[in-house]
Formats: sequence, structure tokens, C-alpha cells
Amino acid sequence: MTHTFYLKKPRSDKETLILFSCSFKQEQKKFVYSTGEVINPKDWDQKNKSPIINSKAAGVRSIRTQLSRYSECFHESLAASKLMQIQFISSVLKDALDLKFKKTVKGNNDFLDAYDSFVLEKTKNKDWSVSTIKRYGYMKTLLLNFQEQRDFKLNFVSINSAFISEFTDFCLTEKGHINNTFSRNLGLFKTFMLWAYKNRLTYNEEFKNFKRKKQVITNQVALTKKDIEHLLNAKCKSKSLERVRDVFVFSCVTGCRFGELKFISKSSVSGDTLYLKEEKGSEKKVREIPLGKIASFILKKYDYELPLVANQNHNEYIKTVFLDAGFTQKVEKVSVSGKTVTRKEMSFWERVSSHTARRTFITMMKREGKSDKLISKITGHLDMKTLNTYYQVDNDEKKEAIDEVFNIELNILKKA
Repeated sequence: MTHTFYLKKPRSDKETLILFSCSFKQEQKKFVYSTGEVINPKDWDQKNKSPIINSKAAGVRSIRTQLSRYSECFHESLAASKLMQIQFISSVLKDALDLKFKKTVKGNNDFLDAYDSFVLEKTKNKDWSVSTIKRYGYMKTLLLNFQEQRDFKLNFVSINSAFISEFTDFCLTEKGHINNTFSRNLGLFKTFMLWAYKNRLTYNEEFKNFKRKKQVITNQVALTKKDIEHLLNAKCKSKSLERVRDVFVFSCVTGCRFGELKFISKSSVSGDTLYLKEEKGSEKKVREIPLGKIASFILKKYDYELPLVANQNHNEYIKTVFLDAGFTQKVEKVSVSGKTVTRKEMSFWERVSSHTARRTFITMMKREGKSDKLISKITGHLDMKTLNTYYQVDNDEKKEAIDEVFNIELNILKKA
């Protein structure tokens, strides 16, 4: 099997495109591929199908070198097909040429259109949970804001060191993102770029060198046993707030994510066990969650259909519940943006959200000495490192640990 080169317009008096060609008899198809090289027909040897050897025109030597690379690719692809015992067809050759010469696929390769195609593909393939789809939606909004406010045209060529510097400054300075938020968003962006790279929408690999900010375990609030007792005994000002409180407490004593609660029904409960198949992580097994007295009471109270509202509304209402219950003590919120550490004093009730409940469950279990393996079987965590980011150590627990470890009797202390 042979190949050849020919001119697109051999009779032109101007430079014309050089095309690569070969025939695939089994497919009854003539394969034509643009080399991207142009030459004046007067510098082309029509008989030998190559640039004239003694031509003095500028660039002819480099054209000969480039065409030889196409020939090499053809023979390498043909030899590899024989070695792997696969049929050498036009699509195999095209893929080999595309890869060697870094040709992108034809069509509309606009950056944001490609992003939409990426999200659509992952959504249709059911690769993502609803929450992940929302994250990528927010990421697109963030990129649009960046492009507009920084006057930075986004395309695959512009994703370089200048982009990451501008984007980092935009996120940390103008958007006020902490390191954890920035790192998560950059991870989403790199996942998209890797998809585009694998689909030959770009051959720009600079995104692989983008470094995520070091994750910082931020201090969050978690409830104690006394806090839960106080919350349950506090009088709510309305039935709607009481329902929000009950849902929150149910998560505290089961470790369920807020998004999982909608999957609970009478059929998912057998005896004192909740069998939960979570939406996030479809590869995970059904979780068996023991139901204590409080969890069982709340489920029976609402006939096994928890009174849920939208997560955003729940987060707003649960703050009101905690404020009304008197959780007004001051706590410190520490956040890290770049190298800047910000400390802010806030009321406890302001720090509470639906996620506080899951964090409370893990923290209380850890405080009682329960193993990570046991806890993860209930919460569904596969990564122990992630599990431990939920564990919050308060000052009382630290003091108790110090007193227990260093409980040393000294005469000098007795005299004091």
C-alpha cells in the first residue's frame, strides 16, 4: 500500500495547499488529508510528487522535512496495525495523523460551547450527581464573570500561565474565595480541560501544570449531646420551624446528608434499620443505618416522610431555630485566602447549616471513641481523610484530654 502528495491547485500562479492521499481498496475510498503546508506550483516536482530538490525558494527545505513526517506516520501506522492484527482502514490512519500533528476535530471548538458539550455528555451518561451538575453550572458562571470583568478572552490557546495568574487573583481577591473553594473550582476546571484534551478539542497541555492551593481544614461548629437535648426541648415559634428542627436533628443522629433525606420512606425502613441507597456515588453499596430512639420517633412523627424544604430555605430557617433556642455564644471563624488568614467573630447560630448536622454526627461518634471504619459504614465515606475533616475538636475536649494525660500529683501544687 502506497501514499502520495499532490497540489490542491496545480495550475495556480500562487501558493496552494499540499494534500496527502492514499486509497483504501476494501473501503473503496480515497483518503485525503491536508498537510497544512503551502507551496508555489513552480517549486513542485509534479513527477516525483514532492518539492523540487534544488529549489532556492524560502521554506522549501522545511516543507520537504514536514512531508517526510507524514510518510513516516503512514508507514508506522501501517506497521502497527499489522503487528496488532487489526485492519488498517482510513479511520485508523486519520487518528494516527491527528495525534502526530495535533489536529483538532472539525466543528465549532469555541471554549464555552465545548464546556456545554462536556456537561451535557456527563449528564446524559449519568456520570454525575445533581450536586455535581450544579457545581459545574456555577463554574461556568464564574468563568463568564471572569471573562467579562477581567476582559480576558477565553479560548483553548489562552489557557496558560497568564490565565491562571489572572484567574487566581480574580477568585481570591474579587470573589473573596478561600483556598478550599478555589482548589475545588480549579479541580473542576482541570477536569473539563482534560476532557477537551482527550477529545482533541485542544492540544494545549499547560493546564496540567496548574497547582491547586493547599487545602486548609477550616474550623466549623458541631453540636454536643447537651446541645441536641437543648434544641429538642426548646419551644419553636411555629410548626414550620419545628419541622425544620426535626429534620436537622434526624441528620444529627443518623449522619445522613441533607440531599439523601428525600430517599427515605416507609419501605426503606425495616425494624430499627434504615436501608439507604444514596444518589451520590452510585457504585456504593446500600448503607445500613441504625435508627436510635430519636431518629425512630421523628420518622414515626411524620409517617416516614420527612417534611423537607429546599436546602437553601432549610439553611435559612435552621439559623432562626438556633437563634430562638439561645445559641448566641460567640465563635471564631477562620478562613485562608492565598497566604492571608482572616479571623472573624460570629454568633454560633450564624455558623449553622444543614451540613452541621452530618458534622455533628461524625464529631460525636469520634468523641465517644468509635472507629473511623465503623463511622464510615454509616456515613458512606470511602476516604478516611475526608471523613476526618468533619471532626471538630472543641476547647472542652482539649482541656479534658490535657487533664487526663497530665494528671500528675505534685507537692508544690498542694501547697499552692
